[in-house]
Amino acid sequence: MFQIRIHGRGGQGVVTAAEMLSVAAFLEGRHAQAFPSFGSERTGAPVVAYCRLDDREIRLREPINEPDAILIQDPTLLNQVDVFGGLKSQGYILINTTRSFDALGLGDFVKGFPPDRLHTVPATEIAMKRVGRPLPNAALLGAFAAATGLISLESVGKAIREKFPAKIAEANILAAADAYKHVRKEAGATEHAQAD
Repeated sequence: MFQIRIHGRGGQGVVTAAEMLSVAAFLEGRHAQAFPSFGSERTGAPVVAYCRLDDREIRLREPINEPDAILIQDPTLLNQVDVFGGLKSQGYILINTTRSFDALGLGDFVKGFPPDRLHTVPATEIAMKRVGRPLPNAALLGAFAAATGLISLESVGKAIREKFPAKIAEANILAAADAYKHVRKEAGATEHAQAD
C-alpha cells in the first residue's frame, strides 16, 4: 500500500487533490481511498487530506501517520505544522515553491532522503499561468505522477476531467502537464549531476 498525505490551506483544493489522485489510480484498475481531516474549515486554515493506493482492497480508515509521500501545497506551513511527521525514510517530498530545500532551511533534514524523491515545483506560478488562479493542486498531481510513476499523467488528466467542467478541466490538465515536465526535467538534471 502506498500512502500520501497532502498539506495545504483551506481554499487551495487540498481535498480535491486527494480525490482526483484516488480517481486517477482507480481509473488504472487500482484500489484507492481519499478522505480529509478538518480542523477549522475556514479559508486559509491548515487542511490535511489523505490518499491510499493499493492493488488490493483497502480496509484501513484511520489518518495516515507514516506516509510514503508528502505533498505540501503551501510552504508557509513548514513553520506552522509538522508536515513531515512520520514520513518514511525513503519517502517522496513535493513542495509547492520556487525555492530549493536548502533555501527553505530543509537541507539538513533531507540529507538522508534519495535525491530523486525530493522535488520543489512552482505549482502556484504554473496554476496562475494556466488556470488564472493560485490553485496548485492539479499541478502537484502532475508532479506526483512524474516523481513516483505510480499513476500516469493521462490518468491525472482523466480524473481532472471528471471533476471539473470542460474549460476549467483543460486549463488544469495543462497545469498538471507543465508540472510533470518540470519534475522530469529536474530529475534529468539530478541524474546528470550524480553521473559527473
